[in-house]
Amino acid sequence: MEKKLIELDIDRLAFEGGGMAKRDNLSYFVRSAIPGDKILANIITKKKKYIIAEIEKILIPSQQRVEPECKYFGECGGCTLQNMNYTEQIKWKRQFVIDSLTHIAKLGQIEVQPVLPSTREYHYRNKMEFSFSDSRWLSKSEIQNNEQIPDKNFALGLHSPENYMKVLNIDDCSIAPFETPQILEIVRSSALAEHISPFNSKIHTGFLKNLVFRYSLYENKILIILISNSEFGDIEKKYIKKIADELFKQLKTLEGFIWAINGNVSNVAVGEIKEIFGDNFLIEDIQGIKYRISPFSFFQTNPYQINKFISTILEIAEPTKNDIIYDFYCGTGSITLPISNKCKFVYGFESSNQSIEDAKYNAELNNISNAQFNVLDLSSKNIDQELQSFPKPDIIILDPPRSGLHKNTIENLIKILPKKIIYVSCNPSTLARDLEILKEYYSIEYVQPIDMFPQTYHIETIVKLNIK
Repeated sequence: MEKKLIELDIDRLAFEGGGMAKRDNLSYFVRSAIPGDKILANIITKKKKYIIAEIEKILIPSQQRVEPECKYFGECGGCTLQNMNYTEQIKWKRQFVIDSLTHIAKLGQIEVQPVLPSTREYHYRNKMEFSFSDSRWLSKSEIQNNEQIPDKNFALGLHSPENYMKVLNIDDCSIAPFETPQILEIVRSSALAEHISPFNSKIHTGFLKNLVFRYSLYENKILIILISNSEFGDIEKKYIKKIADELFKQLKTLEGFIWAINGNVSNVAVGEIKEIFGDNFLIEDIQGIKYRISPFSFFQTNPYQINKFISTILEIAEPTKNDIIYDFYCGTGSITLPISNKCKFVYGFESSNQSIEDAKYNAELNNISNAQFNVLDLSSKNIDQELQSFPKPDIIILDPPRSGLHKNTIENLIKILPKKIIYVSCNPSTLARDLEILKEYYSIEYVQPIDMFPQTYHIETIVKLNIK
């Protein structure tokens, strides 16, 4: 098939990574291109208002272009900004926030503070989730080199953005803990040697589903969770024991190895704990407060940035010793407990039982008596009624998932009408969507982006809203 080539000057960065160019009143989206590149592009797909293309050749590279550290860049889909220097990355992340607040929330000339950069650009994640699959996605180099691959029906790695049913077999990850290559090699080689089958997402057979590890910066310890299908026998049980022994033998930083079972057809990396070798939790420290991290509870993924993140929230919130505070989506209490030192009382609400159990444990661990944690479905229609037994809040802190606030949550916020809302978001688009509704009742006083996810397009934003 003949290629359709066109010269493009890349002048913008697309929100999910990749460059944008305008030509003949059409927008071009080019993966792995960055602003400042002059490229020869190959047109892949034509839509009504835009065209998707790929780089055929870089004619003049951008001055902001750098060599990606990861050999899987452009194939696993995870770190789409790795070919751009870090200073330029945070410049564009701030622009993503500005664009969303201007065009979606329609806030006009909103002032957005400069991004607070991460102190570490690589190997910063304290949690990684890898998948097993019998449907392996071959990398371009494997195809081009016509490599003989003996294990085409076994992959341990990350899902391909080209086909989510397939998994790219990887041996390292540049944003994961330093122990990643060693862990992947031990688990992969042992599974192949013992002929343990990986999961097939189409027909839902196979034993191995996910490999998760969590890291504590405070302890310099790792927790490994292997998640399997529910169907197993003596061979699989022996494998679990063997792999646990091997990991403890080779990894000095290993705190615990956990076998969990997920019998659902989905490949979501959660499960019911079947067996524990060593400990089943880690301890992390934020601003002198200790936190228990369980296998499947939520915790911020960049421990090198989290103290700055939490202190910024507290500074923007400006709590007083007389304030009653609600912390919605409180998780294990990473915001709730530090702010308890600065207010009269704080109530944490979260739908996850495991997270609430951890949060209660963390409060007791740190002898904090003015924080209470409660299981609550924050998307429920009648949150305001369920909260009637609690004192009315002066401040509500929100840290929802990427999907933003449920419409019921917004309606209940408007019913409660606290004097102040601190909205913490990891998605500028859903943040802006929610602010467009809340701006009728609140003025946007302060917007502070903070980078928790270097090399990716993701950006955390803290917004202060004061009641009108």
